[in-house]
Amino acid sequence: MAFPFGTHASPLLNITRRLAAVAPEATFSFFSTAESNRSVFPSSGDALALLLLHNVKAYDISDGIPDGYHFTGRPQESIELFLEATPGNFKEGFERAVAETGKNITCMLSDAFLWFAADMADELGVPWVPFWASTLSSLSTHFYTDLIRHRIGVSPNGIADREDELLDFIPGMSKCHLRDLQEGILIGNLESPFNRMLHQMGQMLPRAAAVFINSFEEMEPAIMADVKSKLKKCLTVGPLTILAPPPTGPDETGCLAWLDRQKPRSVVYVGFGSVITPRPPELTVLAEGLEASGAPFLWSIKDNVKAQLPIGFVERTQERGKLVSWTPQRRVLDHPAVAVFISHGGWNSVVESLSSRVPLICRPFFGDQRLSARLVSGEWGIGVTIRGGVFTREGLMDALDLILKKEEGKKMREKGGTLRELARKAVGPEGSSALYFNDLLEIVCKT
Repeated sequence: MAFPFGTHASPLLNITRRLAAVAPEATFSFFSTAESNRSVFPSSGDALALLLLHNVKAYDISDGIPDGYHFTGRPQESIELFLEATPGNFKEGFERAVAETGKNITCMLSDAFLWFAADMADELGVPWVPFWASTLSSLSTHFYTDLIRHRIGVSPNGIADREDELLDFIPGMSKCHLRDLQEGILIGNLESPFNRMLHQMGQMLPRAAAVFINSFEEMEPAIMADVKSKLKKCLTVGPLTILAPPPTGPDETGCLAWLDRQKPRSVVYVGFGSVITPRPPELTVLAEGLEASGAPFLWSIKDNVKAQLPIGFVERTQERGKLVSWTPQRRVLDHPAVAVFISHGGWNSVVESLSSRVPLICRPFFGDQRLSARLVSGEWGIGVTIRGGVFTREGLMDALDLILKKEEGKKMREKGGTLRELARKAVGPEGSSALYFNDLLEIVCKT
């Protein structure tokens, strides 16, 4: 059961494939919206189709958007329509899968956001095993939402003038600040459907047979110990990026060939994922900072956003800059020419950067990105967060100078290398993630 927004579905499908590969006698039905399934399941002509297994099949469920519906532009409108359709849309999908396969459902894997799966699993008398796609720290904040609200208070002014207060009353989070918390805990509309969903999730997860997580326990050991005390089983089975097959395919945008012509550890890579685009004022100062830095850069930027860049920027920087609409990010970060990654701080991007030993400059926008950025800069020392939380020309140039020219950049790469080796050990034979994966497999297949 996937949450069909952002990058949630892909890691859940990746772990489903791993389970299916080692349990060929089991049948895995993957439920998500048609649009989400199209984005994560390769077409039959795609080389990635080789990764599909005979015992994994996608089922489309309703996205909740009525026929002829006109979107109003309200934030999270698509998510709210989808949530209104749950859990009925999933139940309809289950009925189709059972009728088609002739098999009953014996275990329910879901995105942890879909807390109502706990009741659905109880109705069927099967274990509920939710998946958390981000850090242990971000999961912990949802367990402690009520305590945080009690200790800090909920105010119409949010956390105004209290942003720098520490979360030192939460185990393992003494270096994190109130400003790092996700929306929906202390700030924003706490009663929005999305934020209510997250609050309910934190209350329901202790009912799960196990929660499996896209991280490894050596990355956040103190928080792992605390989360373990709240769950029946806490299984860190990642990082999934390291476990995934090496990416292949043609260099469609020419960015890899361009990187081949650059000096080692010289290129600034800029990418904010498929969802986020900085607002025009920040795009302007980001472009100005890249131009003033003198460093070669590779920027993954949508074609319709290029028009918002400063007039003449592309022409003035064409000798040392390359703008493309898409990059094979893992292959880019693995390239020896890449020196630093300017990112939104999404967990997948952080793990990919860590796996390639590339320091980060984080400009977080929403959700758990601020928390991830705090861990990157304050806990793990593998990058920095942009000063003031928004791009300025001076802030960007200072961050680039720190990583590209000073000893701190070298230390960040060394710390990234240490974490990468811990991650590789975790997913290797007898590593913590490998052992937890075996536990997950036993729960999924024992019935």
